[in-house]
Amino acid sequence: MITCHLIVLLIMSITRCLYRFPKSNTSVDLPRYFTYPFYYQAHPLAVNASVLLQQKLIECHPLTSNQSGRMYGVLVVKDAEGKLGYLTASSDNANDTLPQVKQSINFVPAIYRALLNSGFEKKQQTLINDINAEITALDQNPDIAILKNSLQATLCESEYEIQAFQKVMRANKKSRHHQRECLSASNLSTHLSANEQRTMSIQLARESVNDKKKLLAIKYKNKGIIEEITQNLRKLTDQIELLKKRRKKCSIKLQKYIFQQYQLLNIEGGSKNLIEIFANTPEQKPPAGSGDCAAPKLLQFAFNHQLTPICMAEFWWGKQPASAIRKHKHFYPACQSKCKPILAHMLSGMLLDKNPLLDNPAKNIPLEILFSDEHLVVVNKPAGLLSVPGKNIKDSVLTRIKAKFPMASGGMIVHRLDMATSGLLMLALNERAQKSLQRQFFDKRVSKRYVACIDGIVKQQSGRICLPLRGDFDDRPKQMVCHEHGKAAETHWQLITNIGNISKLFLYPITGRTHQLRMHCAHPLGLNIPIIGDSLYGTVANRLHLHAQRLCFNHPITGAEMNFEVNEDF
Repeated sequence: MITCHLIVLLIMSITRCLYRFPKSNTSVDLPRYFTYPFYYQAHPLAVNASVLLQQKLIECHPLTSNQSGRMYGVLVVKDAEGKLGYLTASSDNANDTLPQVKQSINFVPAIYRALLNSGFEKKQQTLINDINAEITALDQNPDIAILKNSLQATLCESEYEIQAFQKVMRANKKSRHHQRECLSASNLSTHLSANEQRTMSIQLARESVNDKKKLLAIKYKNKGIIEEITQNLRKLTDQIELLKKRRKKCSIKLQKYIFQQYQLLNIEGGSKNLIEIFANTPEQKPPAGSGDCAAPKLLQFAFNHQLTPICMAEFWWGKQPASAIRKHKHFYPACQSKCKPILAHMLSGMLLDKNPLLDNPAKNIPLEILFSDEHLVVVNKPAGLLSVPGKNIKDSVLTRIKAKFPMASGGMIVHRLDMATSGLLMLALNERAQKSLQRQFFDKRVSKRYVACIDGIVKQQSGRICLPLRGDFDDRPKQMVCHEHGKAAETHWQLITNIGNISKLFLYPITGRTHQLRMHCAHPLGLNIPIIGDSLYGTVANRLHLHAQRLCFNHPITGAEMNFEVNEDF
């Protein structure tokens, strides 16, 4: 009886969440391998499923509303009868926070509905809520604010009193020094007896000792007052600190329990919880929100309901976030910090598209050397060649130059270009040259100009972009704008020409941050138009249309002015 009931529920769940394609969409050839989720071009079937989902989102997640943008995902699947359909999901449980979306679209459910499933969770959450209430009540004690203000005032007064007396001490010391000089002068010493000179010298020494004693007395007095206030304050705040430590332990215990409830499947029937999955990562614990992205939810539903995954895609819908680059309707790969360890387990046993990042696209492309002497070399780096060896690909400008100039010494690298960027790059062949060139970069005496083609029209003739950047810790190697912790980044730009729906620009990086030009072009507070072929912040093309076209500096040894220009090939 129970078995029949479960079967009925299973069928109802599949029927509710599995959408069928219109007949016009079923003629597309199936892919040979499943999507590699961290670098892909969406398969036509996934594109069709995304379009169908977007048609539903127009009504329930309108762009004119105040709702923030979201990542949504689709998974094309095949059922036991070989019929195609697709599943839909939202990241970060958007279907729970947007009721109109939840009612209009049958997203696959969350893998685990935290805080709703067990008495343990409810008990722990109640305990945490009670502790929060105690902390709030204790924090509202007016004596705490009074003592904190008193302590701050006493610290300021003590510092002022000490500094004032130290000023007096310096004046006294200067006076004593003058008196000692007079005492040692022959014209004064002749008028004083030996006993008088000794007495005067002892008196000056006593005055110095007395000043030091007075300073210590001031410090001791103030220290006593400060310690008394601090002790009274601690009597009120120690309980709060103990409650905070207790709350932290409860939260960790609850979070660990919840992470253990995420039993993630793969096609081979294997199951691991989040604690097990992240045990071998550098952080050794799951980040907040792990398991709630679209990709894990889609695969979990498919494996639970014996549906065969065919291909998938994730896209951004809605408003651009303030920091990261997310364009409306653009497809994006799965995130690195939360999804990479999870999907490594969930996709185990499946045949995947090849990871293109493991290939060396510049393997058979020669490296053009434009200039070399005993001190430096200038090359024209092809797109696809690393500047320095990577984790998976060792071929690079550095390894090739080391092989060609075996007598080179020192670090050699002075600056870098992204793997996807082509153009001028210089390397030092000895330590003296490297230090000289690095100093020129530090002093901003090196002039660089890039050429870029961006995927849209720029109406202004020139401009300046200043957006601070830092790494996106949740999705490396991407960068993000951060006004609080980011490093200053400045780019000047100049329009060359508009061709159709493409603008060709000169870009002048004043600073040299990672992905600076790419971020400053793509971000809404920059040009708001990504560079063509920017797979991280725009859309995939034949290559990234960014080229280091001009490089000007002084020879590191002779000081001679050196200018290089190489035109782009896109």
